[in-house]
Amino acid sequence: MRVGGLASGMDTESIVKDMMKIQKMPLDKLMQQKTFTEWQQEAFRDTNLSMSNLRTSASNLRLQSSFNSYSATSPAPNSFTVATTANAMSGSYQVQVTSVASAAKLNSTLGITNTAGTAAKSTDQIGVAGKINIGSISIDVASTDTFADVAKNLQDATAASVPALRASFDNTTSRFFIATKGMGADQAFTMNFTAADGTTENGALADKIINNGAATATATGAADGSIKFDGIDIGGLKSNQTTVNGITVNMLQASTTVSTINVQSNPEKPLAMIKDFVDKYNETIENLQKQLVEKRFPDFQPLSDEQKKDLTETEIELWEEKARSGLLRNDPVLKSAMQDLRRAFMDSVGGLAEGNINHLSQIGINTGSYTEGGKLFIDEAKLSAALTDKPDEVMALFTTRDAAGNGVGARVYDTLNNVVKNLSEKAGSSSSSIDNSTLSKKIKQMNDEISRWQDRLTRVEDRYWKQFTAMEKALSQMNSQSTWMQQNMFGGA
Repeated sequence: MRVGGLASGMDTESIVKDMMKIQKMPLDKLMQQKTFTEWQQEAFRDTNLSMSNLRTSASNLRLQSSFNSYSATSPAPNSFTVATTANAMSGSYQVQVTSVASAAKLNSTLGITNTAGTAAKSTDQIGVAGKINIGSISIDVASTDTFADVAKNLQDATAASVPALRASFDNTTSRFFIATKGMGADQAFTMNFTAADGTTENGALADKIINNGAATATATGAADGSIKFDGIDIGGLKSNQTTVNGITVNMLQASTTVSTINVQSNPEKPLAMIKDFVDKYNETIENLQKQLVEKRFPDFQPLSDEQKKDLTETEIELWEEKARSGLLRNDPVLKSAMQDLRRAFMDSVGGLAEGNINHLSQIGINTGSYTEGGKLFIDEAKLSAALTDKPDEVMALFTTRDAAGNGVGARVYDTLNNVVKNLSEKAGSSSSSIDNSTLSKKIKQMNDEISRWQDRLTRVEDRYWKQFTAMEKALSQMNSQSTWMQQNMFGGA
């Protein structure tokens, strides 16, 4: 029980409170350090998010498809469509689709009946045993196999062969649908049905799969694709897409008509992409540079709850604005990131052909002074001219990736990837359920230390109160003795 000032007349509670303020000073300092560290972690995570967003934007800079500065349309969209690659050249081209590539197909000619004489379902047993032979591949069929089992076994057995088959049994039509996965004349195949010994024909099994009245059936439809490109015959195509002279032709239907396609330079797309990235990059770098040089005010420490009680909201806001200033000042991880990004942009690209563009300055992109944090500046006319006149060289400048050197886009993406990784290791991520970052570990250690301090202060306060309570009891006893002596020795006078 706590006894306060009954005998002494002292304001014991105020005295203990004042004494505890002194004892709590190390804890208050630790709480301030924890709050500051949490603010730092929040600032690092915000920076990491902006770097991650910038990395997403930079991903296009390393892709050849992003630098396709040519466009073309098909005058015969029912026969074929066209698309350009970075290797396309301006001009007019004559295109005709003479045949389309197709797969080989072999389907049941009639609906199949089960052993009960009704329309078969995939779960019904086939009721006939034997073998299905396709070239050197044999598939055993047991009478207890379901129609679905037969289709699956047929598909699995040919998965690694040519042709590889897709097979299914359709409940709606009670038929097998069998087709090759690939296209082209080399996909043609014949299916032969025999007894289990593999020597005698098995018409009964054939009727349960193909029902064409014979023990042998040949797939139809396997054909190569072919086109004429500026009078050049291009055949033997195993798909309905081919690329010639930087122009990708998607074949849809054969035609007797020769069509003219026009390829035109269109630098607007890569120009817009580069400008958009540079704007985002400059915005991110400017914000980062401000944080690196932002002044720190060591006299303005985070406020405790007790301190906030004595201040207005405006005073708290102004104080914390000073206290939060300089959270990332001169941080080595961010300073290193700035330097690495500057090098990624401005170093020459190795491994390119002699005399080709190998530096951003050659296409009108330069960095400012160090005081501007390495922001990028674009000479739009020069960049547009480079994209128009030398699109393949600009593409190689950004996208090349080999042992001799990586392009600018690849370098910037890799650098941002490392920055995001390093910031995550330092401050963690709010989106991750597992956080072993440096600052998170530091905050945990502070929480443990704060908990120990709070236990210690509770014991100290209890000791103070015990001491004051003992004093009050002693004074009370002395007062009682004094009163007794006065009453007995001096007659109560």
